[in-house]
Amino acid sequence: MGRWPFSDDDLRKMYAGGRGDATARRFARFWAAVQGVGLFPRRWVTLEVVGRRSGRLTRFPLGMADWQGEWYLVSMLGENCNWVRNVHAADGQATIRHGRARACRLVPVPIDQRAPILKRYLQKVPGARPHLPVDRHAPLAEFEEIAARYPAFRVEFAGRSR
Repeated sequence: MGRWPFSDDDLRKMYAGGRGDATARRFARFWAAVQGVGLFPRRWVTLEVVGRRSGRLTRFPLGMADWQGEWYLVSMLGENCNWVRNVHAADGQATIRHGRARACRLVPVPIDQRAPILKRYLQKVPGARPHLPVDRHAPLAEFEEIAARYPAFRVEFAGRSR
């Protein structure tokens, strides 16, 4: 990614320790509102999940990866980021907002199945590229090496049978 508006190093610093700094939180609030309205392509969504400590609804702007006819959410910051911990605490129950709210369940993807999803994620969600230590064009074997560090969830929308 180029220098404008932020370099890759700047973006990584915004999320040092797996938690966004004040600038990252401001951007997240803005993008959660914009993406939730549904103005961008379908992959750009706002995840709404109950906070594990506060009990209040929290919103996170995320990009989804499509793979083999399913949609997936991936944590570019790893297992300990806030939305992943909230999803685990909520037993996967969440809402995806893109113009309208759709109840869903986020199902963890086993580590041995994550590599192609991580690769697709990096191909489609450019903002995640500075945070994962693999190039989006790398062979699948390199994604297999990091798969345990980056959780992925299959999005199962309510009312849709598999």
